[in-house]
Amino acid sequence: MGAEVVKIEPPGGGDPMRAWGQGDNPTWWQVIARNKYSIEADLKTPEGQNLARRLIEKADILIENFRPGTLEKWSLDPRDLLQLNERLIVIRVSGYGQTGPYASRAGFGGIAEAMGGWRKIVGEPDRVPARMGVSIGDTLAATYGCMGALAALHERESSGRGQIVDVALYESVLQVMEGLIPEWAIAGHKRERTGSKLPGIAPSNVYRCLDGEYLIGANQDSVFARLCSAMSRPELACDPRYATHIARGQNQNELDEIIDAWTATISVNELEALMIEHSVPAGRILDAEDMLSDPHFAAREAIITLDVPGLGAVPMQSPAPKLSRTPSSVRRRAPQEVGQDSAEIRKRWLGE
Repeated sequence: MGAEVVKIEPPGGGDPMRAWGQGDNPTWWQVIARNKYSIEADLKTPEGQNLARRLIEKADILIENFRPGTLEKWSLDPRDLLQLNERLIVIRVSGYGQTGPYASRAGFGGIAEAMGGWRKIVGEPDRVPARMGVSIGDTLAATYGCMGALAALHERESSGRGQIVDVALYESVLQVMEGLIPEWAIAGHKRERTGSKLPGIAPSNVYRCLDGEYLIGANQDSVFARLCSAMSRPELACDPRYATHIARGQNQNELDEIIDAWTATISVNELEALMIEHSVPAGRILDAEDMLSDPHFAAREAIITLDVPGLGAVPMQSPAPKLSRTPSSVRRRAPQEVGQDSAEIRKRWLGE
């Protein structure tokens, strides 16, 4: 979105994310490090700490995700940094937050998903809790960290002062758990794993077709009536077992069986045409191969391609969301070498 981001990497291999991803030439780094500059510094040494301090003195925002106490051990205590740069905003991301009895524990995104309630409710009821498939705990912490940074930037416009934003991974997961806690505290309802079903919300599931699966969300009364018309079963919309949102939730399993029996007789293409014709929210379950050939992705430029040395053309998701007047863009590729921009940053930021 236009920010100039300098990433301080340790000597040697740099950020571990450089080696993450599938295949012989991992590409994950090309996505997460685009638009960033790389400068090399060993924060365990006085020289590295001094370089970091000089950069931080010029910065608007500092982002760190070390275990609490690490910055302090490296003579980079955020309270001291705020004395050095009173407009500085420090985003501190950790597993359990900067305070509390668990603060010193090592924490990863997956652990936060377990503690925050996510893992408990994901998967089939007769199996161990499942992983979502992406590092959702880390992504949520980054999102709430960004939200805190934007709020602090806005407040700084009036106060002229920065502040510290304490982001706990488990609390970021907790934020998206909807009514999990009050449902238990007030109604005595404990959410459990329900597989692909959204309990009490029907129909809203993945249904089998002759040649694949398709997701249908028709839980609103008027939408359900349109689905019944598409199925050539208009009488279902008037059936007391399915006529209302509450009734459909109470009879969810048998309603899913009726819909599944119908979708099993037609192809995904046929089902999609019917859903579009009857204006029923529904969609294909896409993988990466599907996305690269989807016309809607292409029309909105949801996927862009960067030319990366040694890899060639690398397709990846484009920046989001889309701003009308100041659109986001990919202005530079991810740094291919650790510290490749050190000389430039030292010159432009530090005047060396």
